Amino acid sequence: MIRTILVDDEIDSIRVLQRLLEEFCPMVSIVGTASGLDTAMPLIRAAKPDLVLLDIEMAQGNAFDLLNQLQPIAFQVIFVTAFDNYAIRAFKFSAVDYLLKPVDADDLRNAIDRVGRAQSGHSSVVDRMRTLLENVGVMQLSQQKMAVPTLTGLIFIAVQDIIRFEAKGSYTSICIHNDEPVMATRTIREYGEILPESIFFRIHNSHIINISRIRKYHKGRGGSVEMEDGSVIEVATRRRDEFLRRLLK
Repeated sequence: MIRTILVDDEIDSIRVLQRLLEEFCPMVSIVGTASGLDTAMPLIRAAKPDLVLLDIEMAQGNAFDLLNQLQPIAFQVIFVTAFDNYAIRAFKFSAVDYLLKPVDADDLRNAIDRVGRAQSGHSSVVDRMRTLLENVGVMQLSQQKMAVPTLTGLIFIAVQDIIRFEAKGSYTSICIHNDEPVMATRTIREYGEILPESIFFRIHNSHIINISRIRKYHKGRGGSVEMEDGSVIEVATRRRDEFLRRLLK
């Protein structure tokens, strides 16, 4: 059983989550609920849950205030949020799960299934939550860190240090400034969905580049770019005009 605590300052939201969990997630055992930060903190410390479903915005503060005071975090967290895409990107970068309000039963069940399948140890949970809290506190996306899943675990990389992403079948090779490439177990399509457009551009089906890491642009039908790692990558013809507009901004 997954010992779970629900934290939300709206009693109706807690009731909805309880009903959905009881109906769709029989592997969950609810060991407590809290409607504010003042009651959530002692409850979590006493109950030592495996999982906390945590609302972000509450009357007494937000979820990050609570988590900062509970460091190091030894439990998994699923955020329940109505936050905008900027904050959601911080969750994705940190490999932390979240649900959008109003909570959908299938999304909840899938999130709980991921918790149940997770083989990550204590240190991995601590690292993911520390990275999330750092990312939320950072104003510029370029200074955030990304949790990269590999065959052996998670590697945390500063976004500004990434030179490019290259598709390798169902994997993605990530080239990093002054470091060895990392082979991620995510597709390049998945990275295309979460990377900030202000920093990265998908110049080809198999390549996403960090625009600030370009050394040269060479003219041609679509043209090509030379990156800081010495690689030369062709620009897809259909993406050339948009790419040049981005370069000249």
